[in-house]
This record gives sequence, structure tokens and C-alpha cells, in this order.
Amino acid sequence: MVKSKLDVVQWGADRLRIGPWRGDPRIAFIAPVAGRPTAVESIQRGLRVLAAKGYATALTSALTVAEQEPFAGVGFTVHERLHLLRHDLAHLPAAVPHRLRRALPFDHRHVLELDGRAFDSFWRFDRDGLDDARRATPSSRFRVADDDGVVGYAITGRAGEVGYLQRLAVDPDRQHAGIGTALVVDGLWWAARRGARSVLVNTQEQNTGALALYEHLGFVREPDGLAVLELDLAGLEA
Repeated sequence: MVKSKLDVVQWGADRLRIGPWRGDPRIAFIAPVAGRPTAVESIQRGLRVLAAKGYATALTSALTVAEQEPFAGVGFTVHERLHLLRHDLAHLPAAVPHRLRRALPFDHRHVLELDGRAFDSFWRFDRDGLDDARRATPSSRFRVADDDGVVGYAITGRAGEVGYLQRLAVDPDRQHAGIGTALVVDGLWWAARRGARSVLVNTQEQNTGALALYEHLGFVREPDGLAVLELDLAGLEA
């Protein structure tokens, strides 16, 4: 039986998060914990663990160019490229009036239903994916836009002086009503108040609506984007 949660494995100084991709028993997830390049040998050991569990394919998280290098060294190829944008928090946009509040446990089902409508099947969160996004940084903020029900949500995290807009989703039937803007601005102000000097966000290259929103709010594209990598695990020995 494949575990539904991600595990953290460590070899020497390298730590990797491994487990199922969105709970899929055929597709594995593997990514560095520390946000820095991982030794090829550690990646190979992680892949052998995943192959032994019966996974057919391995996918990474969205990796920087430097993080991609050792994965490419063991045969990973690009599955999808993403834009990476940065906000320096020097000039924060004004708050946008909207009913935002802290997400509560009873909201989680509605959040996941909304997420399923907002994203295609590959990027859609299950409950474990939602929990993982909230735990990805030492501190985080989970907010919902409430208009007689959850119509949008955002998860913003902070690690040291860097903030991360981990997830933003708006009900497709409520697009262009300022909900996404209100949630992003709320996250920027939260990160700035807690000592972040910049906030990063990534988005799919074809998601022109999200890209336009982020750039309108002061985000600037980084010269190098991110990429999700993939590898066929067939033939790997345990």
C-alpha cells in the first residue's frame, strides 16, 4: 500500500521529500527539502526507494535552474516550464476591500472543491497536497475570500527573509471581481509585516491571466524560470 503522505528521507546533508504525486499510486513525487542542489547519489537512492514501492514515473516540484542540474544528471527531462516572479515589497499595493478571513477546518472541503474547478487535473490539490503547501515553510497564512461561501483562497508562506505565494485560486465563476487581487495583496502585506524582503510566486507559462495579475501588482519576472521534471522509473533496481 502506497502512503498518502510525503516522507522526508536523509542521506548525509541531503534531505528529500518523496511520496505520491497528488495521491496517485502510479506517479511519485521527489524534491529537495533545503531548496538547494542535491547530490546525484542521494537522488539515485531516493529513486530506488520509489521504484521499489511500485511507482512508474517520478515528478519533481518546480525547481530552479541550479536545483535542476543534478536531476538532469540522472536522466530527468522537462515536464513543464513555469514563470518565476518576484515582488521586492518596496512599494506595496493598497489593500483591496473584500471579505477575507482565516481559513477554518470546516472550509477545507470547500477549498478543495474550488481548487478542483480552478486547476486542471495535473495541478489539482488533494487534501494531502493542501496540507503540504501549508507546511512547506516555517510560517504560513491561509486565507479565504468569503461571499456566502468560499469563492477564493490563498496560502502565503515565509522562510527567513523570503515569502512565497504558495497557492492562489479563485472560483472560475467569480473571475475578474477583484478576489484574486485582494488575496495577493493580503499575502504581500502579511509577508512584509513579518520581515520578508521579497515574495516569490510561480505560474504556468500558459496561464496568462495569473501572469497579468501578478505583474499588475508589482511582481517582476526572474530571468530564469522554474521547471517540473519527470523520469520513467522502469528498469531502476531497488
